[in-house]
Amino acid sequence: MGEFTYTTVPGKIKPLLDKLRQVGTPPKATAQWLKTIGFTSSNDSTLLGVLKTIGLIDSSGVPTGRWSNYRGANHKKVLAEAIRGGYAELFAVYPDAWQRVGSDLEHVFSTSSTAGKQVVAKTVATFKALCDNADFGAPEDQPAPVVSTGPMHVPVASPSTQPVRSTTGPNPSVHIDIQIHISPEATVEQIDQIFKSMAKHLYGAKESE
Repeated sequence: MGEFTYTTVPGKIKPLLDKLRQVGTPPKATAQWLKTIGFTSSNDSTLLGVLKTIGLIDSSGVPTGRWSNYRGANHKKVLAEAIRGGYAELFAVYPDAWQRVGSDLEHVFSTSSTAGKQVVAKTVATFKALCDNADFGAPEDQPAPVVSTGPMHVPVASPSTQPVRSTTGPNPSVHIDIQIHISPEATVEQIDQIFKSMAKHLYGAKESE
């Protein structure tokens, strides 16, 4: 694994990203250009390395097509793609790296470089600051739960009942509604078994020989 880029001013990553979408695209991103848009500190030049890592500028500082894409409406998704590319080795270890706690990130960064604790801490802060401004999408849907229905297991949701008292007649009666939500993954045989089991337990019907 190679060295990871970091900035000594991670708190300025968000303001810089905002500026990229507000100001015109320069022929070349340099320390002098940073000063013209308000980043006048000598440490602010380390932000250029971050822009190179995520592919918004090339090795010589010239803005890339990704810079142009980032200026569009889907800038957060463009940034997420850029982060995945710039930190490919990290995402190879943790596919959900943007959700990982600092200690997990520190372990990867420290074991992949000769950097000291302070540099590793700045590297983690840089990565987190980038991720805070990106959209990696919603988590994948969870599989349907498996609920027991008699002698077999079928992927269905738990039945719910709601008693309703009758208001007619001298003797109140109870009406019960049963709702069964069947997963699309259930087979025809499993569905038949569900209703056979319902008939047996609710109406006392016997299974055919």
